[in-house]
Amino acid sequence: MVCLGNICRSPLAQGLLASKLPKDKFSVDSAGTGPWHVGRQPDERSIAIALKNGLDISYQKGRQFSAKDFDNFDYIYVMDNINYDDVMFLAQTEEHKKKVHMILNVLFPDENVDVPDPYFGLQNGFDMVYEMLDEACTIIADKLVQKHV
Repeated sequence: MVCLGNICRSPLAQGLLASKLPKDKFSVDSAGTGPWHVGRQPDERSIAIALKNGLDISYQKGRQFSAKDFDNFDYIYVMDNINYDDVMFLAQTEEHKKKVHMILNVLFPDENVDVPDPYFGLQNGFDMVYEMLDEACTIIADKLVQKHV
C-alpha cells in the first residue's frame, strides 16, 4: 500500500487489508513515496478512525518506498495517480510494472480514480477514505484468498 507520506491512506489500507487476510499466508505493508514521515506513527486521525472501526494501526511506522519493494511484494497498490507515476518511475522491468495497481480500480475498473488525501481536508475526510479503502480491501482480500489459498 503506497501513498505520499505513509501516514494517512496507506497505513489505513495496510491495516484494513491485513485484517481481512489470513496472517499466516500473507504479509501486508505500506510505504510513502516521500521521506517526510519515515519512522513516525500514522497521523492521529488515521489511528482514530481505525480504532473507531476496530483496527489498531498505531504500531505502524512510516517508511519510504524503494525499488527493493518490487522484489519483496507481489502486489503494489497505490492511492493516487501521482504515487502511481512515482512508483512506476522506480520500476526496472515489465514484471515490476505489472505489480503496480491503482487501488480504486477494483471498484472503478480502469478509471484510475484517486483516493483523496485527507491530510489537509475536513475531519470527515478520514471517514470517507476509510470507507473507500474498506470496500476496496474487501475485494482485494477476496481475490487474493481465492488465488493463493
